[in-house]
Amino acid sequence: MLGRFGLLAFAALALASCDGTSFRAIHVVGSSTVLPFTKAVATAFVAEDDGRRTPVIESTGTGGGMIRFCEGVGAKYPDIVNASRRMRATEFDTCQTNGVKEIIEVPIGLDGIALAESNDGPKLTLTRKDIYLALAANPMGKPNTAKMWSDVNPALPATPITLLGPPSTSGTRDAFVELILEPGCIAANPAAKELRTNPDPALFEAACRAIRKDGPYIEKGEDDDLIVEGLYANRNAVGVVGFSYLEKNRTRLHGVPIDGVTPTYQDIANGKYPGVRSLYLYVKKRHLAAMPELEDFLKLYVTMWAPGGPLTERGLIAAPDKVRRRAAETIANEYPVKRSALP
Repeated sequence: MLGRFGLLAFAALALASCDGTSFRAIHVVGSSTVLPFTKAVATAFVAEDDGRRTPVIESTGTGGGMIRFCEGVGAKYPDIVNASRRMRATEFDTCQTNGVKEIIEVPIGLDGIALAESNDGPKLTLTRKDIYLALAANPMGKPNTAKMWSDVNPALPATPITLLGPPSTSGTRDAFVELILEPGCIAANPAAKELRTNPDPALFEAACRAIRKDGPYIEKGEDDDLIVEGLYANRNAVGVVGFSYLEKNRTRLHGVPIDGVTPTYQDIANGKYPGVRSLYLYVKKRHLAAMPELEDFLKLYVTMWAPGGPLTERGLIAAPDKVRRRAAETIANEYPVKRSALP
């Protein structure tokens, strides 16, 4: 009889021989915010051994990446999804239905949802309430008619409300809604807090989460570089970008303070900045069994995400020591995430 090791080896060989998973490059899809960090690891991965195949990394947005990740297992499907938000329980269920049974969740670090503007811009200083009143579709239950920032707060300049942001498939947009719009909604109308527990989720969605579609919010695609270019072109515009994109464009852009806190490495790391979020990788455990290179790739990620490491030099905010240790243990032991842990 085959022992446990023999059975595992046989299963891995069967998967590899049936679908060719072990004979192709690592395939990653998902978040444009996480993309630069995964690309940096991929570059270092190939530099370690020139016999390795260069990982294929696609920017699809977190939502689009989750769809592709959950379509199945085998060579036709991605091994990893970059995510700028946590996997949702509904996405986990879709994965399960399609045979993606064991999924490893790896928090790689922190990011800030930064509002950025040109260094030649109006130098806005905003609150979450200001942003909600400017961008929500139905602030205070009425259709949004604000045209200028001064329409939502007389202390703000009379410049047009123009916010360049990602589409609905983006994890950055999801985080912007959760971390900025929702608290702004409750600050503007404390009674809206009760809608969170209302049996009809559409009520809270309409009141606090829906973004206006009449012009002030302009979708610029999944790539944050498109938003950066838009800010160069329009000095009065504000853009929603990941912190790393703000950092690498400091010569021409600056962060807009929110609730009195400017997006900086320190204030994101210590949690003072309102737009702090975690960034993740999700990995198919079954693919790890068939692709030895995939495990090596993840172990290299662990060596690069510490404070002062190559990824923090590119704008990743290092997670606290305890979180990094737990993430490394998750990779080493291949612990799958539980549905009950997901939102």
